[in-house]
Amino acid sequence: MTFASRVRLLCLTSALTVFAATGATILPARPALALSDIKDITPPAADNPAPGTAEPGIDEEGEELPPEDGIPDPDPLIKAPEQHDTAAPEPDEPPAEVFYDIEKAPEPVRRMRQLIIDAAATGDISRLRPLMNPGPDQTQVQLEGSDKDPIDLLKSLSGDPEGMEILAILLDILSTGFVHVDKGTPDEAYVWPYFAGKQLGKLTPVEKVELLRIVTAGDVAEMQEYGNYNFFRAGITPDGRWKFFTAGD
Repeated sequence: MTFASRVRLLCLTSALTVFAATGATILPARPALALSDIKDITPPAADNPAPGTAEPGIDEEGEELPPEDGIPDPDPLIKAPEQHDTAAPEPDEPPAEVFYDIEKAPEPVRRMRQLIIDAAATGDISRLRPLMNPGPDQTQVQLEGSDKDPIDLLKSLSGDPEGMEILAILLDILSTGFVHVDKGTPDEAYVWPYFAGKQLGKLTPVEKVELLRIVTAGDVAEMQEYGNYNFFRAGITPDGRWKFFTAGD
């Protein structure tokens, strides 16, 4: 045996020894598979989902799912043109007619007005008591009911203990124009001043001056903010009863 042959034999013997020591086994080579034997592992097409798998956007019961971003389709929320409110805004009520000629009022109204003026001009507020119709139909002197004597209540509303400020206000009010309100109802009355029946935002310059003869500019600004006259007013029924002398809306 030549030297080269002995070397190849020695290498082969060493390799077999190492392979046997590791416990490895020599497996036979597997035959190659034919193309027909290879299983199809291609994922199902999108238009042919596997059984039990819902289409994108459709649940298993066939109902349409909301978009992934959670925003609903706005179309159902948009009102069709025929559903829009088409009602026209209600027109403003026509302003009450203002009267300056006291002869336009019924005679019982004219008489009571003059009696109130004469009593207030004396400076003695107690002179108003007989005109206030004591009893169930007593003249209303405030918006809420009260068991307090009407003269005492008027004094409490005055800036002085004798109630002279209230008498001056009453005279100023009865010297203005008036309006006829609530015709044909139990609340029908002839009311002074006429501002109680008008929108303050529509007063003419002349009417604003007349209003400032009764109240201050600050009062007018506050009234315009609330939209109506809220100072003292006096009302007389068509049959000549002094119905109210109140302040407020």
